[in-house]
Amino acid sequence: MRIGMLTSGGDCQSLNATMRGVAKTLYENVEDVTIFGFLEGYKGLMYGEYEKMSSGNFSGILTEGGTILGTSRQPFKLMKQPDPDGNDKVQLMKGTYKRLKLDCLVMLGGNGSHKTANLLREEGLNVVTLPKTIDNDLWGTDMTFGFQSAVNIATNAIDCIHTTAASHGRVFIVEVMGHKAGWLTLHAGIAGGADIILIPEIPYDIKYVVDAINKRKKQGKRFTILAVAEGALSVEDAALSKKEFKEKRKNWKFPSISYEIAHAIQDMAGEEVRITVPGHTQRGGEPCPYDRVLSTRLGAAAAGMIMRQEYGNMAGIRNNKIVSVPLQEVAGKLKTVNPDDPIIMEAKSIGICFGDNPIAR
Repeated sequence: MRIGMLTSGGDCQSLNATMRGVAKTLYENVEDVTIFGFLEGYKGLMYGEYEKMSSGNFSGILTEGGTILGTSRQPFKLMKQPDPDGNDKVQLMKGTYKRLKLDCLVMLGGNGSHKTANLLREEGLNVVTLPKTIDNDLWGTDMTFGFQSAVNIATNAIDCIHTTAASHGRVFIVEVMGHKAGWLTLHAGIAGGADIILIPEIPYDIKYVVDAINKRKKQGKRFTILAVAEGALSVEDAALSKKEFKEKRKNWKFPSISYEIAHAIQDMAGEEVRITVPGHTQRGGEPCPYDRVLSTRLGAAAAGMIMRQEYGNMAGIRNNKIVSVPLQEVAGKLKTVNPDDPIIMEAKSIGICFGDNPIAR
C-alpha cells in the first residue's frame, strides 16, 4: 500500500498527532505500507517535493505542535489558474500521484483545502481527509482538531487581562482569530468571563456595546472585557455589499476591527481602552489533551477508511461518534454560529452582551 500525506493551509496544534494516528494504524494493520510525506502542502504534491517516511518519523510527535511536513496556503480560487511557468496545477498534482503509484492521498486541512481535495476526487484520485482548523467552521463535523487548543490559549489571554483590567479600571479588548465564524471567540469569551462578545454572525450596534459598559459602571464594576472576533462586523458594515465593504476597507485608518471599536468606545463613553491581540499564539504550542485524543481517533478512523477503500470521505465526529462524511458534502460549506443557538441564549441569560438589542432576547 502506497499512501501520500500532506498538511495544507494555516497550521494548528495536533496536525502531527493526527498524522501519527493515521500512520500508526496503518503500520500496525497493513503488512506492507509506504508513506510519502509531501512538503508544504499541495505545493509539494504539485512539484514532487516529498520525503519517504518511516515509522520513526511518527514517533514522539503526539505532543508536538505545528507540522513536521510544513504547510502552505494554495487558494482554491487559483487552483485552475496556471502556475508561474504556465503549468496546469491540477495536472501537476495528478502527475505526482500517478508517478508515485499512490493508492490514496491523505489531506489534513480546512475549508479551502477541502475544496481542492474534492476537486482531486472529481479528477479520479483516491482521497481521504481530516478536519483541521482552529475556527471549528468545517461542515460535517461537530469538532475540528486544533480548535480546543486554540480555545485554551485565547481563554488564557482573557484570564491574564482580568487582573490588569481590574487593577486599572479600564476597558480591555482581546481580539481573537476568526474571520467568518465566531466559534473560537464565543467559547473563549464564555470560558474567560468576557462581559461582551462580538462575533461575525451577530452584527453589533456600538450603541448597545457602550450601553453594556455604562451599565457595568453603574453597578460599581470598574472594568469591562470584550472578546472580539477579528471578523466582527457592525450593523452598518453588514448592510454593505461585498464591493462596498472592500471599498470602505481600502481607506480604513484602523489596523483591525478592535481598534475601530476602541475608538468608538473612547469617543462615546469617554473610557480608556486597551487592546490585546494574541494573534498566531492561538495556533502555536502543544496540543491540549482533548485534541490529542480527538486526533488519535480521527487518524485511526481515516486509516480504517483507507484499508476498506472508502475513498472520497472526511473523517469527522458527531455526537462523540466518529463518522465518514462525503467530500462533496463538506467542500464549499461553512459551519457558522447560529445566532439562535442555545449557547448564545445561555450566554445572554447570564448577562453577556453580543452587541445586539438586549430586549430582543
